[in-house]
Amino acid sequence: MKLGIVGLPNVGKSTLFNAITKAGAEAANYPFCTIEPNIGVVTVLDSRVTTLSNIYNSKKTIYTTIEFCDIAGLVKGASKGEGLGNKFLGHIREVEAICHVVRAFEDPNVVHVDGKINPVSDIDTINMELVLSDMEIVERRIAKTTKNLKGDKSLQKELDILNRINEFMAAGKSLRAMTLEEDEAEFVASLDLLSYKPVIYVANVSEDDVAGEDNDMVKAIREFAETEGSETVVVCAKIEEELSILEDEEKEMFLAELGIEESGLDKLIKAGYRLLDLISFITTGEDETRAWTVTRGSKAPQAAGKIHTDFEKGFIRAETISYEKLMECEGKLSTAKEKGLLRSEGKEYVVKDGDIMHFLFNV
Repeated sequence: MKLGIVGLPNVGKSTLFNAITKAGAEAANYPFCTIEPNIGVVTVLDSRVTTLSNIYNSKKTIYTTIEFCDIAGLVKGASKGEGLGNKFLGHIREVEAICHVVRAFEDPNVVHVDGKINPVSDIDTINMELVLSDMEIVERRIAKTTKNLKGDKSLQKELDILNRINEFMAAGKSLRAMTLEEDEAEFVASLDLLSYKPVIYVANVSEDDVAGEDNDMVKAIREFAETEGSETVVVCAKIEEELSILEDEEKEMFLAELGIEESGLDKLIKAGYRLLDLISFITTGEDETRAWTVTRGSKAPQAAGKIHTDFEKGFIRAETISYEKLMECEGKLSTAKEKGLLRSEGKEYVVKDGDIMHFLFNV
């Protein structure tokens, strides 16, 4: 999973990125500090993987990972090449989903690119640049499809969808807010448009606001996010920065002192999994215990293909048990087998989160 962290200059993007990836991206109080995207890989710790690795004394323990990409700051006019616009838009195109960091704190020492703090206006600035960039692409596609329509009348449906989405964007709306039929959604997804990418709005608040009720700025962000079916996660980049240098035990104590149940990173990871509809299955044994990420709804052969393409091509069946059922047997597969809890699943089996799987295949 690759998530792009975007936002106007000085909203706390690089501070947050540094904290969650410990990658040391340059963070300073002036626009366009981040020019090339910094990329950091974050391990998604999973207690189920840790437990199984300990039970089987696995030589290797491998967790899934998320790639975070800190993308350069943006200003009005990016779609026309202002600031670092063209580079920015190209970098966004490469990610699966967007973490849009929005300033939701007051601090006279941190300059705002527009001279005032207005979260919804900030969101609109970036979203509008993505929409304008998309409209250029769609208008070119409309011209091409109109030309080809003379020789191929089957393109009429495609042209109708293109005109509809162009009209929707012309009203200043992101495509992810548009209601589409399943076949239409597939076609729009194939266009790789920026405003169609799923988004998590990350409200960056002050230390004083992180544990209490939402401040007015966060409420405004949540209200906007709901209009396009997006999720809002509240974090404090400064606190995440402090957490990043602490050991696990110290982190828990620090969070408890602040009255926070989980870190911003944990909230972001969970939101990312929900947004992209991802789950994890696990393989375990003496050599290795490992978590693998698949899209919810994936069938057993697709999951097998995550390990190796040969597993998918020659798939026979998957010996499967849920993590919970295996724990009822103290982690012993032999006991699970005796109790009839180890299932033999075929090609149509839909993988569930926490499934422990052993694939049988024939090459």
